Amino acid sequence: MVLQMESPAPSIKVENWLRGEPLANFQPGKVYIVEFWATWCGPCVAAMPHLVQLQEKHRDSGLEVVGVAAHEAAPTAVEARTKLDAWLTEKCSNLNHRIAFDHTGEMNKLWMEPSLAVGIPTSFVVDRDGHIAFIGHPMELDEVLPKVLNGSWRTSDQAKSAVAERIARNEPLAREQALKKPINERYWAAVKTEDWKTALSAIEEGIALMPDDINFRQAHVHLLLHRTHDMRTGLPVMRQLVRDAIDRNSEHWMIVALDQLFHPNLDHSRFPSAERFAMGKELSQHMLALNPPQGDGRKFLFYPAVARYHHESGNKDRAIELIELALKSLDGPEPIADGLKQHLLPDLLQALANYKGEKVCHGALCAAPKNNVPKVPRRSRPRRKHKTG
Repeated sequence: MVLQMESPAPSIKVENWLRGEPLANFQPGKVYIVEFWATWCGPCVAAMPHLVQLQEKHRDSGLEVVGVAAHEAAPTAVEARTKLDAWLTEKCSNLNHRIAFDHTGEMNKLWMEPSLAVGIPTSFVVDRDGHIAFIGHPMELDEVLPKVLNGSWRTSDQAKSAVAERIARNEPLAREQALKKPINERYWAAVKTEDWKTALSAIEEGIALMPDDINFRQAHVHLLLHRTHDMRTGLPVMRQLVRDAIDRNSEHWMIVALDQLFHPNLDHSRFPSAERFAMGKELSQHMLALNPPQGDGRKFLFYPAVARYHHESGNKDRAIELIELALKSLDGPEPIADGLKQHLLPDLLQALANYKGEKVCHGALCAAPKNNVPKVPRRSRPRRKHKTG
């Protein structure tokens, strides 16, 4: 079954309702936003304050927002649900809409897969007659939602054009995901039981199928260097990842490589120190050439990984400078969503406090130094859903 505009909305089949009253059926006369999201997904977290605002603004017009957490990364449903509930308690004290939890995959089968939705966050808007009116990114809702509420959206040329563009854009990605799905399922089942041989076999199958998939490449390096500690096999694979990242001139690939070399959550004690820092130096130089300090780019996305290399190599002042530039870029000329800013700011501040060894503040938010270097925004660690490899 294909799910698109004008299709009857699928049912809501979830394991638990963590916030708000259970929703058994879509009520005629109401408009619903069904939002697929996860706590590990930066854009999802960034969109949540916006959804809170939409619910407040349009409640009297019959809007109901329903968050569906169907992609939480945890070994068991109980762990995923517990983690999600704690996250909501800590981060979302002003939440004003329902949150459903599903770890079975049923909601993905009913909603995400038939609609060619290839990632999260994804918003489904259900019209007053129980039919799909819109499928897309939540940040598109400011323009779409008022027209759905007044009944003019589904008949508009704009809506039809949006559907055609989305299908043309997502169809190739959806086909690719279908090919990757059995590989990812085998990989994650092996990871769960720490069967690294089977996990490695699955990833190598994925690379043979899609040699340019960065998530498969990342997982390959991670398994060899940080799970099986096979330096003899892993070092050439790491070298090739670095070379390919530089040859592609890809910031995303460079960050993946830098994370494998310098992320504080990983043990690098078996890695030849001189070669690790040589790789880090080369990657950092290329990254800074792509995003020079004097430019106005989104340094908050790229500089934390480079700062980790400089800090670990002993250049504390350079690491501090890079984090300060990353913080400054949050308020740069290119606007970013408030939700994304609030998601990134604590980790950037914590990194700066650790590097300086003193308390630092940005506006009303402050951070004190900790002994361990903090996690910084991670864009590309292998995910259990949609972005796995």
